[in-house]
Amino acid sequence: MLLSLSSHNVIQYLQDAGLCSSEDGASYESELPESGNKNLNLLVTLAGNRKLLVKQERNINNDGTPHEFFNEWLFQQLLQQFPVLGNISAIASLVLHFDEENSILVRSYLTEYIELGSFYEKTEIFPESIAAVIGTTLAGLHRTTFQRREYRDFMATAPEGQFRYSFYNPAQGINSIGPDIFGIVPTDALKFYTFYQRHESLESAIADLSYEWKPCCLTHNDLQLNNILVHSRWQQLDNCLIRLIDWEACSWGDPAFDLGTLVASYLKIWLSSLIVDPTIELEESLRLAVTPLEVIQPLIVALIQAYLHAFPMILEYRQDFILRVVQFAGLALIHQIQDMIKCRKYFDNRELCMLKVAKTLLTMPEQALLTILGISESELIQPVVKLHKLPEPEREQQLLRIYYEKTRLRGC
Repeated sequence: MLLSLSSHNVIQYLQDAGLCSSEDGASYESELPESGNKNLNLLVTLAGNRKLLVKQERNINNDGTPHEFFNEWLFQQLLQQFPVLGNISAIASLVLHFDEENSILVRSYLTEYIELGSFYEKTEIFPESIAAVIGTTLAGLHRTTFQRREYRDFMATAPEGQFRYSFYNPAQGINSIGPDIFGIVPTDALKFYTFYQRHESLESAIADLSYEWKPCCLTHNDLQLNNILVHSRWQQLDNCLIRLIDWEACSWGDPAFDLGTLVASYLKIWLSSLIVDPTIELEESLRLAVTPLEVIQPLIVALIQAYLHAFPMILEYRQDFILRVVQFAGLALIHQIQDMIKCRKYFDNRELCMLKVAKTLLTMPEQALLTILGISESELIQPVVKLHKLPEPEREQQLLRIYYEKTRLRGC
């Protein structure tokens, strides 16, 4: 990295890049937090209260791996190349400048929007209408790019002098661990790895997801609630209600992964509010949550049904789509626990409860759908099947396996 940005030189950098002039009265406002301190985020205010977010990767690998910001810049170019995508206002890119050499990205900062996670936390209201708009928007992205080779080939573009051999498969389990784990994670976090290794069915379910992963459209790949913005006047607006941001991980992928990650994000609101104590059983902790599951269930149902109404074809392409969404939700919870252990060096009984819920989602998706969402798969898709006259999914006969037909590799 040739240039390290800070509050002292960010204004000069923007002027040199032609993004503002001395007459704009640009001023440094604040440094915004970034999970895991992965990026440096500087907020700058220009004339007319226009704001820019200046981001720089802190740690860059020099192993030929494309910087994460390149993906976001590539997404910006994609929207310009294919205007039909740019018409989906919720995904319109805000990127103004990309400096590959110094791994710096500058984008417009939306002052009238708030992160969806913060919105739920501050207002303590959970409108189904917002969840439905998110489902419709995501379906629009997946439907528009579904099986379209021109989009896939565009996303295969790599930085100059580099080559992308394949698209990343996010259906990954936990890598093999050795004695060095004891010096890396806190003692309490060892329960996470012990639990994972003890349950072969969990590893098998993740292996199945990886084996059946079928990239077929453009996916965001990081749909946490903090990557979704909701307008402060959402009740008065008919459009531009939400914005999807941070497209650093976007690629050609499996739509079930995006929707499953969103489901996991909603479940985490419930799971993060659990009352945990060593003397309390898991079932009781789940019932005593500050944000009850009954509050979150309608949001997830609205999210999935809005998605299916906007993209019913996905049920013909993958008749097991809903169950795969449920499984990916479980996998997303596991990935979130891993990130928490890695970044915050933290793990307690709340995360252990989350891990047990994740296991149910992964290994028993049909039962988990009925237990956690309070609705069966057929009830969930029935309105879509009736409206669009789709063939109902064929039920696979449930037989006990006496062997496992796929090779399982830890970490795959």
